[in-house]
Amino acid sequence: MGVCTDNRNMLDPTHPLSELLRRDKRYRLDAYVFVFDALRFAQDHLGFGQASSEDELTTEEERHVTGQQLCEAIRQYAVRQYGALAKNVLNHWGVQSTGDFGEIVFNLISIGQMRKTDSDRREDFDEVFDFEGAFRDTFGPLTSDSGKGRT
Repeated sequence: MGVCTDNRNMLDPTHPLSELLRRDKRYRLDAYVFVFDALRFAQDHLGFGQASSEDELTTEEERHVTGQQLCEAIRQYAVRQYGALAKNVLNHWGVQSTGDFGEIVFNLISIGQMRKTDSDRREDFDEVFDFEGAFRDTFGPLTSDSGKGRT
């Protein structure tokens, strides 16, 4: 997946995302902005979609991030941004599973705000990880020993 345009003016009523939000009320604006941010995180911090050599110029095709990679980047970015509340925040925005990330991405593709390759499919996002466990397991279970050793 790749970003097509600058998303700073997404609140402008003439921006294509404004019409999308009116038409499809499943996800909040925050979910769309978060996916854009997570894509940048995937490319800039996780190295997804990077050229294989530092000497090569990186084209959009080389910066392509797969659906599975984007889901993993979203998971890591959500934990980094929201900690133990990551799943709750995503749920509040209408996101309940990795398939919802696919819906968001393909909505953005449909309005020209993201690009895809011929091999990208909406189904690439389905069941990439267990949504419930992916965020809970990041922090481990709470036990009676959790607070010991703190003063």
